Amino acid sequence: MSAPFEERSGVVPCGTPWGRWYQTLEEVFIEVRVPPGTRAKDVHCSLRSRHIALAVRGQELLQGKLFDSTVTDEGTWTLEDRQLIRIVLMKTNRDAGNCWTSLLENEYAADPWVQDQMQRKLTLERFQRENPGFDFSGAEISGNYSKGGPDFSSLEK
Repeated sequence: MSAPFEERSGVVPCGTPWGRWYQTLEEVFIEVRVPPGTRAKDVHCSLRSRHIALAVRGQELLQGKLFDSTVTDEGTWTLEDRQLIRIVLMKTNRDAGNCWTSLLENEYAADPWVQDQMQRKLTLERFQRENPGFDFSGAEISGNYSKGGPDFSSLEK
């Protein structure tokens, strides 16, 4: 079984009708396909702590309450090649246990297998940060990795 895990970038994407979304420990990325030739002036994007709204040429593409809170001042959107809008949201809660199970509160949920892969990826990312200098490129996570995996911070170094 091949995972939708992109080794180079380390993302586990969740497909949607309009594009895809994925996450890291710190950020949530949203990629929305738009009609070729779209201009920035055609785009209306509102990013708030718990809410997102995106419309292109007056047509609503994405709107609703986010799964969890984000840092409003650090959210950005860009239009790439006049056919893709990339939105980057900074998570307020940045620990490995904060794996978003859906983009919006009741929409665009990751299926259980993708959600499992997302949690594994965030746990591995946490281990990489806690152990700089170690090569985790071929690492596999198994066992208890839900909610960020075991906490080894109390162990003596």
